[in-house]
Amino acid sequence: MNPFVILCIDQDPFVVEQLSHDLAPFRDVFDLCSAETPDDAYTMLDDFEANEQQVALLICHNLAGDHQGIDLLVNVDNHAASQGARTVLLSEAPQYDIILQAVNEGRLNYCMHKPWRAEEMQRVAEKELTTYVLRYCQHDLLRYAEVLDHRTLLDAQVEREISQFQAQLLAPGETDKAAIADRVIAGLYAFFEGNDESRACRTYSANHVLTKENQDNAFLWFITDGDVGLYKTDDEGQEHHVSTLSSGSLIGSMSFVTGDVSFSTGRTLTRTQVIKIDHALFSKIMTSRSELLPLFIQYLLLHFNQRLKRSIDTEIQLQQTLASLDEANRQLLEKEKMALLGQLVAGVAHELNNPVSAILRNSDALADALEEVAKTPLASASREQALSLLQTNRESTPLSTATARTYTRTLSDVTGDKRIARDLVNIGLYQPEDIQAWQQHLGKDFSRELTTWKQYARCGRLLRSNHVCAARIADLVKSLRTYARQDSEQRQRTRIIENIDDTLTLFEHRLKPHQLEKRYDWVPDIIAQPSALAQVWTNLIANALDAMQTPGTLTVTVKTLNDQASGTIEVSISDTGTGMTPEQQEKMFALNYTTKREGHFGLGIGLTMCQTIIHEQGGDIQVRSQPGIGTTMAVTLPIELPASVSKEPQR
Repeated sequence: MNPFVILCIDQDPFVVEQLSHDLAPFRDVFDLCSAETPDDAYTMLDDFEANEQQVALLICHNLAGDHQGIDLLVNVDNHAASQGARTVLLSEAPQYDIILQAVNEGRLNYCMHKPWRAEEMQRVAEKELTTYVLRYCQHDLLRYAEVLDHRTLLDAQVEREISQFQAQLLAPGETDKAAIADRVIAGLYAFFEGNDESRACRTYSANHVLTKENQDNAFLWFITDGDVGLYKTDDEGQEHHVSTLSSGSLIGSMSFVTGDVSFSTGRTLTRTQVIKIDHALFSKIMTSRSELLPLFIQYLLLHFNQRLKRSIDTEIQLQQTLASLDEANRQLLEKEKMALLGQLVAGVAHELNNPVSAILRNSDALADALEEVAKTPLASASREQALSLLQTNRESTPLSTATARTYTRTLSDVTGDKRIARDLVNIGLYQPEDIQAWQQHLGKDFSRELTTWKQYARCGRLLRSNHVCAARIADLVKSLRTYARQDSEQRQRTRIIENIDDTLTLFEHRLKPHQLEKRYDWVPDIIAQPSALAQVWTNLIANALDAMQTPGTLTVTVKTLNDQASGTIEVSISDTGTGMTPEQQEKMFALNYTTKREGHFGLGIGLTMCQTIIHEQGGDIQVRSQPGIGTTMAVTLPIELPASVSKEPQR
């Protein structure tokens, strides 16, 4: 006797026989019953209820003019044995009012006209029975999969089992890892009791290796008693103890689950009992003891969660340590930068004194000249000539001595007075025909007008001198500002030669005893931090000048190493100083190492800072030096910032 029934109601024995034949494929999992009238059907429903059977599909014929069949369909849910049954109405002719009544009551699932085709009846029955089973079958759906919709029932069965597993796994329960571990271990021992052919339950003495760092691991180790130490090896091959695991812990869980190599070496510290399980054995255990699977997964999640928390705590501690080190490094670099800036400022202050003094002197002289100009009236044509001379002397550079003497000799013949000729050349009137024209125009007033023109020309020269001095001051200030700019400056297109020349400007006071040679090829702009590169050039030039105890030559070379857009440029700073030994060259980039002579201040981190900055640019810095001959510091920089280099500096 099956739990579900297909009930057919029809007075025609041929129809009943046809239904029995067409529904035969479902007999193995459904009882097939028939009744002649609805009254007989009600009696059978009582019997079904007594036998704890349910009607899954009700197929009923309705006679014309008789509503008993429709009434049975409409009231099918009122009987305990037919609640939820799927319904099919058989009719010999369209009975629209009857069909509409059943549809309005919501208890008609399908209407079929007589005669029907066998495949049609089987298709309808399969569809309706599948719908019923999916809703009301609380047991194994696969029992019905062979005769009903196989794919639908199979998918439903899988989904149901997954849902049950998830409900079991996620249901509120124990969160005590030790308690869950005890239950898992107890279940494993129960599985192996009297049947441990694989010798999974083992006892090891101290110093037995369970897992080996960076090697494959195919086992999961449950520690049931004793202690196991975890060890990591550093880059120098030194092994360090990082953790101790005791009873209830797992060894090799990550590599066992992911298939990766072991993260650490696991070694027993004491006499230790373990359960050693490989993948095949694990699958066998979980298949035969399915209740252990959700428990084990919950335990594994707690284990990984605990491991993740430890990793996060360690990561936070490392980040805090790195932040402290970065801050300490930043402060050291800033001290080195400020120390060198102090020396540069002293030299720049001396260099600023000359243009500032010149501007002050020019201002007094300009005031006197303007006073003379203001109180001397000029005719219209003469005033225009005076203004032209002011503008000419303001914009043009003075003549060389030889050229001025040549013009003076020529004009002496024209004017007949060497002093007047020299004054004319000094104010910028060189052409004899122009002088003759003015002499004729002004007559005896020429000398007096010339005196006034000299004051206009003097104003122009004083204005030009002030402009040159101000530009000199601006260059010095610009160079200092570039060097002292904050390290947080964004990377940008940088003119490398201009960047170097700005730095050289700061050293003009120290370069006076030496010879400076610039060997500049054309190079494209590069992506860089101008202020950071200025720190590099400043340190390298300062070191080169320190190395030249007597007047020497400082050579700055800039060139491209190839013509490709993705190529590099090279900046070389060479001196003719004392040079360095191979031992000094090996140590020169080390922190706190310095070769500066007594009296030259430095923290010993200038070259370390240079190397850091250049590496952040994706470049490199090399030294070539010979004792007694000199040193060359060669810096190579990429024209385009490599993708592997961070877009923001890490200093």
